[in-house]
Amino acid sequence: MIQKTGQTVIQDYLRTLDSSPGVYRMLDARGEVLYVGKARDLRARVSNYARPAGHSGRIARMIRDTASMMFLTTRTETEALLLEQNLIKQLKPRYNVLLRDDKSFPNILVAKSHAYPQIKKHRGAKSEKGDYYGPFASAGAVNRTLTQLQRVFLLRNCTDSVFESRTRPCLLYQIKRCSAPCVGRISEADYGQLVADAERFLQGKSTTIQANLAKEMSDASDAMEFERAAALRDRIKALTAVQSVQAINPKGVAEADIVALHMESGQACVQVFFIRGNQSWGNRDFYPRLGGAESSDEVMQAFLLQFYDDKPPPRMILLSHAPEDPELTADVLSERAGRKIDMQIPQRGEKFELVTNALRNARESLGRRMSESAAQLRLLEGMAEAFDLVAPPRRIEVYDNSHIQGTNAVGGMIVAGPEGYIKNQYRKFNIKGTEITPGDDFGMMKEVLTRRFTRLLKEDPDRQTEAWPDLLLIDGGAGQVSAVDGILADLGVEDIPIIGVAKGVDRDHGKEEFHRPGQRPFALRMNDPVLYFVQRLRDEAHRWAIGTHRARRAKSVMANPLDEITGIGASRKRALLAHFGSAKAVSRAGVADLQAVDGISAAMAQKIVDHFQNG
Repeated sequence: MIQKTGQTVIQDYLRTLDSSPGVYRMLDARGEVLYVGKARDLRARVSNYARPAGHSGRIARMIRDTASMMFLTTRTETEALLLEQNLIKQLKPRYNVLLRDDKSFPNILVAKSHAYPQIKKHRGAKSEKGDYYGPFASAGAVNRTLTQLQRVFLLRNCTDSVFESRTRPCLLYQIKRCSAPCVGRISEADYGQLVADAERFLQGKSTTIQANLAKEMSDASDAMEFERAAALRDRIKALTAVQSVQAINPKGVAEADIVALHMESGQACVQVFFIRGNQSWGNRDFYPRLGGAESSDEVMQAFLLQFYDDKPPPRMILLSHAPEDPELTADVLSERAGRKIDMQIPQRGEKFELVTNALRNARESLGRRMSESAAQLRLLEGMAEAFDLVAPPRRIEVYDNSHIQGTNAVGGMIVAGPEGYIKNQYRKFNIKGTEITPGDDFGMMKEVLTRRFTRLLKEDPDRQTEAWPDLLLIDGGAGQVSAVDGILADLGVEDIPIIGVAKGVDRDHGKEEFHRPGQRPFALRMNDPVLYFVQRLRDEAHRWAIGTHRARRAKSVMANPLDEITGIGASRKRALLAHFGSAKAVSRAGVADLQAVDGISAAMAQKIVDHFQNG
């Protein structure tokens, strides 16, 4: 029986809908969610889709593919908007605008859990006691600011454990980037004053700080304390440097995010500038995934709601374009922040200049990205021609192994496509096979490919998603290619091209040979852009595999036998090591001795003894 789709299906739902606010989902014949939307009036909104004409190309395709719908009613439109964004984030529908960069932003933390507060970079949940300043656009922006702040305010960045163990000043004190509170070179009150000055600076109140430093320098010079005067002079220079590093220092905007959108040829770039304490703390560009033919107000609203889903919005947001529903968007953001959010589209003055600058950056960034994408597409077309592929590959998977004499063996997979490296699709495979001989690259590759494609066949047997590769690149020659071809044939996957990349006879970079199943090896000319592209892919896979292997090796070096015992967490492990001195001494202890340690019950003591007695 052929399942109905399109307007007929949507028309059938109208009989059961009322005018409540809510969220609707449009699904295809396989049950995949095509689109999630919210409505103030569900019946009125869905009836728009039931019309036979008047839709954009994107909406017409979506309606044509719709085989069923799902509905959730809410009390208010605000609740519907929040639910819509939660579902979009969870389901990632094909026809919704999606923000693809979900990385958290770093902050500066002045930790207040110690008498001498530490200043450091912080990313993630704000669970540690202290004052947070941010967000900064990148880790580099934080590191540069921290370096200059240390020169100006001489605050420590060492951990509490290092602080307690110091018996003499560290190198940072010698190069005038710390006041050495760890060994009493500064009193708690004077250090507290430095912390207060640093926080005033981060809040944008730097004028009084500079004036006070200048007065102190003058007083020290008058008192003929020339060494102290020189130190204060260096701190003033550092403060001037940190102020000049900020690209834009608006006088009339103390705290705001500037969000500018530029759209062109079905693509979009959103630039976000962060203004805190009348200082620019950097910018970040985003490229939302569009379904096609969206309006600027639709893209802006989707971006704002997704961008501020896991981060608090500032008190003011300056926009280049209005969102689709400005009042509702402001209400949702205000509810998330717990205070009123002021959204503006400035038309003149300093705020207008800030938005204009951000908009110019968005336009230039999108232009560069489109240019890079065009070059990438030409390379993919060149690969299709060089390797006799039926079409330019949309998803290339590159595999490599890394180990040292078979130990801590890992397999690595990187992914590339028309937009370059797709780093959130990279995967690592810890080699688990006990029957694999140490150093057996064929055995490792067999395990990696078997695990990868067994999972693909389980999750998407009909190949309906973009998770299936169009080309496999293997670091190896004819033997590796033949082995991979046999592995895929055993799994029933025989239509994915496989290319082995092996260095030539003299193993020189640039003289690679390419191997395909059942065909003679061949080479590309030395200056062929496709050759350079394949080399970069192979080198990126090698870098990823080596980095993963090093991380696993470092973890194994730091491993402790106590980690293998269920129920022994960080606190109990610290207590045991503090009491006995080493894991080896713990392994020799009896039940009574173990029970003398805080947190170790009779049952846990017996468990530890049994663990070590059983090897």
